[in-house]
Amino acid sequence: MASPAQHEGDDDEDYMDQFLDKFAHQKYKGGFSEDKWEEEFDQVPMFMKKAPDEIDPLKNPELACLQSIIFDDDRPLEEQAKTYKCEGNEYFKQRDYKKAVISYTEGLKKKCSDSELNVVLYTNRAAAQFYLGNRQSALKDVLAARKLKPSHLKAIIRGALCHVEMKNFAEALAWCDEGLALEPKETQLLELRQKADKLKRLQERDVRKAQMKEKKERSHKEALIKAIQNRGIKLSAPLQPCRQSSGDEEEEEEESLSGGLEQLSLGSCGHQVLLDEQGHLSWPVLFLYPEYGQTDLIAAFHEETRFVDHLAVMFGEERPSWDADRKYSPQDLQVSDQ
Repeated sequence: MASPAQHEGDDDEDYMDQFLDKFAHQKYKGGFSEDKWEEEFDQVPMFMKKAPDEIDPLKNPELACLQSIIFDDDRPLEEQAKTYKCEGNEYFKQRDYKKAVISYTEGLKKKCSDSELNVVLYTNRAAAQFYLGNRQSALKDVLAARKLKPSHLKAIIRGALCHVEMKNFAEALAWCDEGLALEPKETQLLELRQKADKLKRLQERDVRKAQMKEKKERSHKEALIKAIQNRGIKLSAPLQPCRQSSGDEEEEEEESLSGGLEQLSLGSCGHQVLLDEQGHLSWPVLFLYPEYGQTDLIAAFHEETRFVDHLAVMFGEERPSWDADRKYSPQDLQVSDQ
């Protein structure tokens, strides 16, 4: 005689047989399609490789439900902040730094009492800002992180990186030294310090070169002005900038002459008065031929040469094409400064 337990087992087997027989004649409607099963499989929240940017509750009801649970405002603030931190980390791994910044910011807005978590949020947001090119914002975040935890090594490293990128090499060295005092063998800090020190030396060299160049140019300009003054040459009034009187006539004359020299540049060519090593002046001279609407430029007209010498070259055997009638001959030309 069969026992009650045996009858129950037989009923279960009969039920399963009936269930399987049903699908021998009728296709299961809730299964994956044969040609698109991988795409459909990826829509299941548990197996998704990447969450959609915008979750549509109608298209992804399961995912929308999970999202509402995860971001439930009734949960403790620490849990909510941690959720945003994890979300930001996922965006960071995907190199979507803008969304990572948003997630970390939302986590910080929770103002939870877990200072360690807030330090991580600030430091991670600094990293995302750094990769976005927002060096100043990144530095502001690492400073906030270090205010909560001065010895946080990641914040120190990222702060040093920011200073290097911003060319604040002295500050970068200081940050590296602070970090190395905590971790003397930290490879990234050692490499950063070496890089910052090298760049600082190059920066200082460039500053010295720029100062020497400026000093040389100023000295040359002073010599040029002196040479013009010694020759008793006066620049015409339109070339002299308007300045208020300082009471020192000699100083005013030099300033006026200097300003006039800067304006002597001919158009975009940039030709100016030159002073050679022998103390001779060369001037840019523009010839105008109103009758034909033509011009000639002598970029460096040496003060010891004559106009006729230049005219002999300009209207010699190789005459300009516009002087087809050969009207311009050196011996017949008159030069006017008007």
